[in-house]
Amino acid sequence: MISRIIALALIVFLSPLFITISLLILIFNGFPIIYIQKNYGLNNKIFNLYKFRTMKHNTPELPTEEFSNANDYISKLGKILRKFSFDELPQFFNILKGDMYFIGPRPCMVNNEEVIKEMRELKGIHTIKPGITGLAQVNGRDSNSYERKVKLDYEYMKNANFIMDMKIVLKTFVVILFPKNIKH
Repeated sequence: MISRIIALALIVFLSPLFITISLLILIFNGFPIIYIQKNYGLNNKIFNLYKFRTMKHNTPELPTEEFSNANDYISKLGKILRKFSFDELPQFFNILKGDMYFIGPRPCMVNNEEVIKEMRELKGIHTIKPGITGLAQVNGRDSNSYERKVKLDYEYMKNANFIMDMKIVLKTFVVILFPKNIKH
């Protein structure tokens, strides 16, 4: 319940940023403003994950790391949104809906991340709710292999506590303010 209250407060507080980003996407890239992606959530239940749209129209639904030429598909505005993780802001609505927490393993895309889904199932990671940020995001982000992501997700699952969560939150701000390890 506290996550939902904080998410609602952040949506209200950041509403000028939400509106500005929405207008910029509309002006430079047109509709839709929000990209809806099918993801696995708690116990592999499929849910709609919300993001600001950063890709051009008619882009195949693949993780950007699977494109040989991802930069050809990402809009100019999308590159900026991704660099500072602004594309993730609509996920506060996923928290309001109860699909996600602020901190936890990043959810897997339904249509093409079966490898990481299966590795997580073996370790029981699918039994915790996914998050907007997590141990893998603050320790390597896009440079992590699937194996390393699962290792970090498992470490979080086994050792999660208030102190660890606060460290992840603080490191998330550092990662956003000083972006690195972002491939696309």
